[in-house]
Amino acid sequence: MFGGFGEFNVILAYVFGIILLYVIGRMFLMPIKLIFRLIYNGLIGGAMLWALNFVGLHIGFTIAINPITALVAGFLGLPGVILLILFKLFVA
Repeated sequence: MFGGFGEFNVILAYVFGIILLYVIGRMFLMPIKLIFRLIYNGLIGGAMLWALNFVGLHIGFTIAINPITALVAGFLGLPGVILLILFKLFVA
C-alpha cells in the first residue's frame, strides 16, 4: 500500500512522535505558570469527574476518566462536566 515506507502503524507512530516532540518543545517556551495552571485544572477536572462517577455509580451512569475528559472538565469547569454528561447521553 505504501511501497517501501513500511507499515501504516509505523508511519503513524513516527507522526505521533514528531507531534509529541513539538508539544514538548512548545511547553518549554510557555511560561511555567501556565503549565502549572493546566496541570491544576486537569486535576480539578479529574476530581469533579471522580465525584460524578461516585454519585452516578448508584444510578448506573459513569463517565470514563482519561486525560481528555479531565482537561475538558478542568478547562471549562462545571459547564465542561455538564457538556460531558450531555455528550454521553446523546452520543454514546
